Amino acid sequence: MLETSARLLKLLSLLQVRRDWTGPELAGRLSVDVRTIRRDVDKLRSLGYPVTSLPGAAGGYQLGAGAELPPLLLDDDEAVAVAVGLRTAANGTIAGIEETSIRALTKLEQILPTRLRRRVQALQTHTTPLNAAGPTVDPETLTVIAAACRDHQQLRFAYAATQGEPSKRLVEPQGLVHTGRRWYLVAWDVSKQDWRTFRVDRITEEPSLAARFTPREPPAESLGEFVSRQVASNVYTYQAVLTIHAPLHEVAERTSPMAVSLEPIDEHSCLLRTGAESLDRMVFYLLFIGLDFDLHEPPELKEHIRMLITRLRKAVQA
Repeated sequence: MLETSARLLKLLSLLQVRRDWTGPELAGRLSVDVRTIRRDVDKLRSLGYPVTSLPGAAGGYQLGAGAELPPLLLDDDEAVAVAVGLRTAANGTIAGIEETSIRALTKLEQILPTRLRRRVQALQTHTTPLNAAGPTVDPETLTVIAAACRDHQQLRFAYAATQGEPSKRLVEPQGLVHTGRRWYLVAWDVSKQDWRTFRVDRITEEPSLAARFTPREPPAESLGEFVSRQVASNVYTYQAVLTIHAPLHEVAERTSPMAVSLEPIDEHSCLLRTGAESLDRMVFYLLFIGLDFDLHEPPELKEHIRMLITRLRKAVQA
């Protein structure tokens, strides 16, 4: 059985991992009885941790927000992940967070054990970020969205789409996806009665919370794959569908998941979907992939390719 001090630290760690626990669940994790859990919770409260009791037959506990931020317990991998994340945020796409990230990183690295500081420094030394210009996102907006996803609360916000007038949206948020350059929200659009992908930088005002909702079945097993399919073609003027005569893994190595959507056909070929604002750009991208393919859609692209072939043939024969 854990000593009292060690058990308190373990209990605090469990409360920080999950939103709420029942008394029996915590007792089982710590190999003690429910009465001991109640006493330990009282000790945490006396130390300033805002542990609230939940109603119900089994009872429960939740670590809530307090007037001050209590200490957080991080294991080795979590500490390294936080340090690396703060370094990335200092050069990231979240507006106004760079200086704050550096201050937080300074505090964290000051107390990191030597073994962990070396891991973080090794990652920093041997990693070169490729900073791409792009829109930034208000960190408060991300925080509100993430909390709504966690608590299953609807969101209201004003949205400026690529084309068309700004609109008011009411959605059931499913999750956030970060592509390295942009943040996307995957949500069920209540008025459209369908799944939609929203660029967070196009949310023109801080979202407000609305009613709670019952979670739906996600639109895909992976939200990243869903966003990839949406962004790869749906937002562009021209959408292309073609069969690539190469295994899916080989095509994936030559393309970006934010530029194409891939589906396996067999061991030697796959279906590729992509989009572009112009036919010239699409032809250039398909040639850049450097693999044989059969073009299925759109018919305008086929005609454009024939025209380019004629032009290139004349240039070679001249």
